[in-house]
Amino acid sequence: MSLHTPRVPTANEVLAASSKPIPKSFKTTMAVLFAIGVIVFIIGLFAAPDRVWRAWHANWLFWAALSQAGIVVVAVQRITTARWSRAVIRFMEGYVAFLPVAFIFLLITFFAGKRYVFPWATEAYPNPEKATYYNPVFMFTRDIVIYGLMVTLGIWYVYKSVRLDVGHLPEWGAGWAAGIRARMRDGFRDERREIHSTHSLQGKIAVWTVILFGMGWSVLAWDLSMGLTLHFQSTLYSWWFFMGAWLCALMLFGVIVMGWDRFLGSADGLITETHYHDIGKLCFAFTAFWGYLTFGQYLVIWYGNMGEETWFMRLRLISPWKWVTVASVVLVFFFPFFGLLSRAAKVFKPTMLLFALCSLVGMWLMRYIEMYPSGYGVVPNLPFGLWEIGVLLLYIGAWGWSYAVFMDAFPRMRVTLMTSPYRDEVQVPVNPETMEPLPAHE
Repeated sequence: MSLHTPRVPTANEVLAASSKPIPKSFKTTMAVLFAIGVIVFIIGLFAAPDRVWRAWHANWLFWAALSQAGIVVVAVQRITTARWSRAVIRFMEGYVAFLPVAFIFLLITFFAGKRYVFPWATEAYPNPEKATYYNPVFMFTRDIVIYGLMVTLGIWYVYKSVRLDVGHLPEWGAGWAAGIRARMRDGFRDERREIHSTHSLQGKIAVWTVILFGMGWSVLAWDLSMGLTLHFQSTLYSWWFFMGAWLCALMLFGVIVMGWDRFLGSADGLITETHYHDIGKLCFAFTAFWGYLTFGQYLVIWYGNMGEETWFMRLRLISPWKWVTVASVVLVFFFPFFGLLSRAAKVFKPTMLLFALCSLVGMWLMRYIEMYPSGYGVVPNLPFGLWEIGVLLLYIGAWGWSYAVFMDAFPRMRVTLMTSPYRDEVQVPVNPETMEPLPAHE
């Protein structure tokens, strides 16, 4: 073997390095956080229903969009036939576990909390066009269908990805998923053919996943975030919203990879400094892009100086909202942008962790500031306290528990694409039935 040829690990080595059970204490902690959040939410339904429902929806915007964006990042890895991420991308595929939960939470918002979340439930529409667009039946139908399709595509994509590993590896994982793993093995053919057939199908799913993310979250951003005030519209708002979710997905990915690397310990050599550098570069790049979109949207509103637009920004730049708005921009853009300029900051775990957490906290504050001023307007005191923290714990618990349950049920690394002798044949597509090379354009 050449000194310049990286050593390819065996399947047994990858499994041994990545199969350490998640401590029950972690799942218990997540369950406790969820339970505390549920208790606070239920009390709030009687004591401060407007606050808990708005906190519920602001957290939904943060966690649901982040989770969906993570699956789209995974899909983009397939579209670009990326190889660098094979050892770590399953950690991001685990985001899919929260999507069904988020779908249920959205239905709860629509059918139980609409009066406190959506302005059209309590105030008149400003014009006939918005009365048509925000008609509850029309809005709920399109949002449920759009989000339902995104959840379905995300689950389908990750199912095919996991199946490629489950199909030829020894039985392993939590008992609740034994039936799912058994179905994955049904009809599983030889490894080479499965690699190509999976790669081919995932290519199609990935393209539609990305298209639906861009178009679907545009509609959802208009309906569920921008539409929280009926008197404002911005053509750039949807891009700004879903690229914020994309940035969060990458930042959380960096945090999770660090967590898995530390937890697994023996995975040293599979998760390398190069992975941290690559993730850090992505985080830096999309921090810059989100900042560009933020400034682009603000600049157009500023120099246009139209009253129906400027009031939206002005409200968020006066007391008591001003410092939350400023803090969110500083945390999401300025700290990570200047902090992650160097390679050293990207690969040194403490600095990468610091700037990733800054970005995540800042974007959570951004979701807060998107929603709360629209509902409360000019108020003497900032509506932030027990209800907002309690509902945040509910969502952290639900997300963390869902993620842990998924990662304990399926292989945590793409073992097949890391170890198979046929793993790089997918760079040249073939017909999965005949195994004949396809024309390059296909």
